[in-house]
Amino acid sequence: MRSINASFDKSRILWLGCVCLLVTAGGCAGYQLGNQSLYRNDVRTVYVPVIRNDSFRDDLGVRLTEAVQKAIEQRTPFKVTGDPSADSVLTCRVIADSKQVLTETNTDEPRALDNAVAVQASWVNRQGTVLMENRILPPGQLAFYFRQSSRMVPEAGQTGATAFQESIDDLANQIVTQMQIRW
Repeated sequence: MRSINASFDKSRILWLGCVCLLVTAGGCAGYQLGNQSLYRNDVRTVYVPVIRNDSFRDDLGVRLTEAVQKAIEQRTPFKVTGDPSADSVLTCRVIADSKQVLTETNTDEPRALDNAVAVQASWVNRQGTVLMENRILPPGQLAFYFRQSSRMVPEAGQTGATAFQESIDDLANQIVTQMQIRW
């Protein structure tokens, strides 16, 4: 008699476990896993034209273009394409760059400098709808402004080129992060 009740209890527990598993799986059916859930489903390709550079450093636009394209390919499900008729277009413009001395020696040699780069970015689809969203900016704002600075210590062997590259990489990551869907 006991073995019948024990097998009945085991089958009941197994049946209850299967029902719970099906209910849980059915409730989570709409969710996506991985970085696919962070980005828009209606965009598959992104065209990133060469970034216009309004600063005095003529290579910042090209370097930032490469960094943004690389960050999009690595961090998002989007494919960067050279075709202007892609699903969306991410246009950026370097609007300023600066270098400031933070500290100096008794002989006026710079010991620490601050490099900064400011960028304006806009991401739109084929219909012209703005895809970049931000709760801080007013609705309908077409461009977002990003600013990144990095410290440089020449005595430690750092150069302006490495400091600006660090700023460029950080800016590219900020821009790609803004391509995520807001919750």
